[in-house]
Amino acid sequence: MTMMETITKDLTTAMKDQDKFTLSVLRMLKSALQLEKINKKHDLNDEEVIAVVKKQVKTRKDSIEEYTKYDKKEEVENLTKEIEVLSKYLPPELSQEQIEKAIDEIFADLKPESIKEMGKIMKEATARLGNAADMSLVSKIVKEKLN
Repeated sequence: MTMMETITKDLTTAMKDQDKFTLSVLRMLKSALQLEKINKKHDLNDEEVIAVVKKQVKTRKDSIEEYTKYDKKEEVENLTKEIEVLSKYLPPELSQEQIEKAIDEIFADLKPESIKEMGKIMKEATARLGNAADMSLVSKIVKEKLN
């Protein structure tokens, strides 16, 4: 079963169970997927679906940071619950130790000498780690190692 089919099935289940919260989150996700499908002009494969879900999660994490600054606890709780619903559709992420190990291997292979080579390192990290890692964390670790 493809990711799209799974999401559609879960959406139907949420409707039948009258789970309004999950239903609204899945509808937002479904519309984001539909928009991406229109932009790409073809049906999305699982990798593309995962990319859209990650983007949705990242948007919510950014919003949590903003709401936390202004002490809006209710919105933060809702966004956290939304992230939990969306996270079901993501592959398990690598731990920070696993990411650091992979970055150490990339550094051993490429032997970067300055921050100017950050792009090359990030390109290699994206190729090796793909959707299994939080790329903002990868970027942060790479910057620390380069400085």
